[in-house]
Amino acid sequence: AGMAARVSVLPSLRCLFDDPVQIRVAGLQPQQAVTLRASLLDESGELFQAHALYRAGSSGELDLSRSPALGGSYLGVEPMGLLWALQSKTPYKRLAKRNVLTPFNVDLEVYEGHGDMSCLLGKCTNERWFLGEGVKRISVREGRLRATLFLPPGPGPFPGLIDLYGSGGGLIEYRASLLASRGFVTLALAYMSFEDIPAMPQILELSYFEEAVNFLRKQQQVKDTGIGVLGLSKGGDLALSMATFLPGIKAAVSISGSCFNSFIPLKGNGFTLPVHPYDLGRMKISDESGLVDFSDVLDDHMDPATWDCRIPVEKSLAKFLFLSGLDDMNWKSDLYCRDAVQRLQQHGRQVEFYSYPGAGHLLEPPYLPLCKVSIHRVLGMFVHWGGQWREHARAQEDAWRRIQAFFWQHL
Repeated sequence: AGMAARVSVLPSLRCLFDDPVQIRVAGLQPQQAVTLRASLLDESGELFQAHALYRAGSSGELDLSRSPALGGSYLGVEPMGLLWALQSKTPYKRLAKRNVLTPFNVDLEVYEGHGDMSCLLGKCTNERWFLGEGVKRISVREGRLRATLFLPPGPGPFPGLIDLYGSGGGLIEYRASLLASRGFVTLALAYMSFEDIPAMPQILELSYFEEAVNFLRKQQQVKDTGIGVLGLSKGGDLALSMATFLPGIKAAVSISGSCFNSFIPLKGNGFTLPVHPYDLGRMKISDESGLVDFSDVLDDHMDPATWDCRIPVEKSLAKFLFLSGLDDMNWKSDLYCRDAVQRLQQHGRQVEFYSYPGAGHLLEPPYLPLCKVSIHRVLGMFVHWGGQWREHARAQEDAWRRIQAFFWQHL
């Protein structure tokens, strides 16, 4: 039988993952009660779903940018709620894209009524890509480098970025591929737990990151005015260290980062930045669930005994952008950001800083759903990341706009 309703995604069924879309349903009865459901199967076969209850307008139409959800995974007018509210059937799974050459397919279905979802009225599939039309993905194994280079289409020159993820390690490509799709030559760089790089290196060498900068600078599509670097979590303090100790870094973004060198000593030219002192005896493990709260593990950063692990960002000539969630349960990123911002401002440096109420540690590109808890790949424990659904979703949209605007301005 033909379906009663038409579900449409505007402007197109195909888009980039960070593109907002308009979801509409036509052909319903006036004031008809319906349930909308989004389903996404990730690459490991994990099912993520969200649903919301709606009522059609007097013309039998529904537009998620105007109609409020009356219940379900979220409430109120949330044009992209079906995406940011996606949750896995198995608890503690993080939605992350491993292979950026394929899209995430989001099935959008509309069902009769606010009850049992037995009567399907219409459906469509939104193809959400991480690699824009014509963006090239190049695997880099040059010298010590373990990285992936993404080149936007055309001769450029484009601003060049280095993209660093956190201490979970691996070679994470989806943020870099989205940034390349937005016009940046981006190098996603692995520095822990990947191929021949150990899960927990004894020491990180600044010269490895310098190799990455030099590699990026010699690409002919890259503008020769300086490189940008962005990092999340442990990648955030590495971004600050690169901007402080390496020439040629013009702009740095720290997302949920620290302004102290964390967890692994960083060896530079003639110096080594020690590790922010910590005590794993202060981690809190909840009995029933076995979840770990790391937020009190690090020593008090106001104690001068911790200051030799400070990254002296005030010596850098780079521009800085700090982003943090006030509900970060991994560590006190907001306090660490404020410490760096204060030092930069005292030295008359230009700095931008945004902290988001209700946002957790894992501030990702927009429409990736909040991950409150997931397994830390290196530690093998379930870690609390924090965050409230709607606030975190808003923060991700805002942060993504600010990151791109910042790099366009300074590169």
